[in-house]
Amino acid sequence: MHYIKSNKKKLFVLLFVCFCVITLSYLQAFSVIPEKLILLEGEEYIYNFKSFYFVNIKADNRAVLKLNNADIKVQGNYLELISPLSFKTQKRGSVKLNFKAFGVIPLKTMQVDIIPSKKLAACGNTIGVKIRMDGILVIGLSEVDKADGSKSAPAKDGGIKTGDIIYEVNNKKMLCIKDLINQIDNSKGDKLTIKFKRGNELMTTTINPIEGVNDKKYHIGLWVRDSTAGIGTMTFYDPETHGFGALGHGITDADTGTLMPVNSGEVMESNIISVRKGEQGTPGELKGIFMENKPPMGKIFANAECGIYGQMFEDFHVDKNRLYPIGLRGQVKVGPATILSNIEGNKIEEFNIMIEKVSRQSFSGPKGMVIRVTDKKLLNSTGGIVQGMSGSPIIQNGKLIGAVTHVLVNDPTRGYGIFVEWMLKNISEMPAKREAG
Repeated sequence: MHYIKSNKKKLFVLLFVCFCVITLSYLQAFSVIPEKLILLEGEEYIYNFKSFYFVNIKADNRAVLKLNNADIKVQGNYLELISPLSFKTQKRGSVKLNFKAFGVIPLKTMQVDIIPSKKLAACGNTIGVKIRMDGILVIGLSEVDKADGSKSAPAKDGGIKTGDIIYEVNNKKMLCIKDLINQIDNSKGDKLTIKFKRGNELMTTTINPIEGVNDKKYHIGLWVRDSTAGIGTMTFYDPETHGFGALGHGITDADTGTLMPVNSGEVMESNIISVRKGEQGTPGELKGIFMENKPPMGKIFANAECGIYGQMFEDFHVDKNRLYPIGLRGQVKVGPATILSNIEGNKIEEFNIMIEKVSRQSFSGPKGMVIRVTDKKLLNSTGGIVQGMSGSPIIQNGKLIGAVTHVLVNDPTRGYGIFVEWMLKNISEMPAKREAG
């Protein structure tokens, strides 16, 4: 009897150990397989996942990628993750790879985006940016004084909140603040049907404007904005398509933090006239002017989390000596690099930096690496990274790898950079947007 109990105990321990090993192996495999990859067209990439799992990999688009130099079969390819896995890109496009352990247990789905392999012009020049929003942004709510001495807040009572974007009033598209004012004035107090967006959700409400006691005009109690303008830096330009990317981060409203959707926008030539030097706790700033006497340099089509994007006009020229191949995230190393920036007049200069940390996160965002300015001239002139330098291209080992995005407020010599591959995903969508426009 004692012998049987002892064997049961050993069997339980063995099963428990096996369960732990399988679970840990699963978690390890799950963690090493990225959720997203961006690769260049016509290139081969080797990945060492170093997992003991035997997997089946299926693809929803088998034409754009080969695995270990073999086409992906309809039923999927069976591979061992303990051995290096080769990804050979065939053509531009996207594919979702579905990994299943032992061909049965769902492991992970990887999104692979394949972008054109080409040389881009690293820019570094400051630009004037003008954006007219797609819709009207609510930046504040207020009360309206009524003739009887009471107060009312029609917009607030109708459910509108700060950060909402108004698109239509009484089925008429709102292109600017004047359109909204006209609808309110013409209502004579009658009900307005307002369509607006909150986050990704489209909503509708009805509001009755109220006649103000002071000006005898109708009001709904809103503070709004329909445009913005500022100075930033152009990151890259594609001589083949005339597409460009700039800033490395999106333009958000100063009052609400809302990413401002673009209806139309222009890129203007600018000139830096002075610099406010950055200090600990106080960010510096490039102070520039728009060259209003000159025609726009290009159009803006999109304002996204990873920058602004559009198309330059055909008379825009770049220095052929600043054409660089693209460096992907996996090629970025901790160590020395340079940035191109325009901190005086319209002169573009190259400055030394150090990449201190490289994030291997698979999701896109403007904080892919931590950088530190080491160039004495730049430190003496600006104190490090200042507002207006966002978008300054980062060059390492002869490749364009990213752009400056943010400064660390408590240490202006240090800041963040974005990987250029995350910006290129947006620029690759520009042809469709141009045709749609």
